[in-house]
Amino acid sequence: MFSILIPTWNNLDYLKLCIESIQKYSSVPHEIIIHVNDGSDGTLDWVRLQGLKYSHTEKNVGICLSVNNLAAKASHDWLLYMNDDMVACPGWDTAFSDAIKATNTDLAMYFGTLIEPRKSQSPLIINQDYGTNPEEFDEAALLANYMNEARGDMEGAALQPTLVHRKWWTVVGGYSIEFSPGMSTDDDLLMKFWVAGCRNFRVVGNSRFYHFGFKSTGRVKHNLGGRIFATKWGITQKEFFNNYLATLRNQPAAGNMQAAAASDFPRATRLGKLRRVGYGMFCDYPLEDIEGWDPRPAVGKWVES
Repeated sequence: MFSILIPTWNNLDYLKLCIESIQKYSSVPHEIIIHVNDGSDGTLDWVRLQGLKYSHTEKNVGICLSVNNLAAKASHDWLLYMNDDMVACPGWDTAFSDAIKATNTDLAMYFGTLIEPRKSQSPLIINQDYGTNPEEFDEAALLANYMNEARGDMEGAALQPTLVHRKWWTVVGGYSIEFSPGMSTDDDLLMKFWVAGCRNFRVVGNSRFYHFGFKSTGRVKHNLGGRIFATKWGITQKEFFNNYLATLRNQPAAGNMQAAAASDFPRATRLGKLRRVGYGMFCDYPLEDIEGWDPRPAVGKWVES
């Protein structure tokens, strides 16, 4: 079983669909844990009524703090972080379980395959429109067609939902709060797993989720995650993806992949160094972004179920 971690911010109609899909289309009853940001739209009352395990803050504390807190409450070894605007499709969890068995290591990151109504240039995303909101959602059409487009597993890529082992989540420190409220925190997590020795970053083709898309991120003041990433690591996100993650795509997406040679350890680049110097001289990252977003009034007001 997995511990499924879902932060939510006044998206009750989406959250209901998300939870319902997990309960209907899972092969076993997984642990579901919700962090309710604000919840004044009725989310907090609904989560309590459902008897779900949860935490709550009066204001939106962002993805990093929310998910880290949920991970601390988890009971199972494997943690699945997913957004509240995603709908699980049948077979999602068995596909993840099969991938774990095939990889034969807990130092790995697994990602679901997304189906989205909006057109995307990403080859990882399946473009099929079954509605852009809960009122328009055509579940019957999704269930009839969600496996129509064949997709194999792919290494060296990343999407959400994200499945990781709790041991390694703890070892690398989970989501880094300097990326609060959350832009680029996934890229930072990928880098931390890479530094820890992970070379298994697998999008699982048969683990599918419908994603309405960006229902919370458009409402929050974004941190400039790319600048924080370069300041922290001395390399840009694009360089990390192109020079490191992408090199795994030509390797087999099965078996216990051997750790790569020391030469593939990430190195600071000239571009990354120049940007780090510039950001350091003229900007105050990450504190400038965090202060601009200002999660501080919510800190210290956590409620746990």
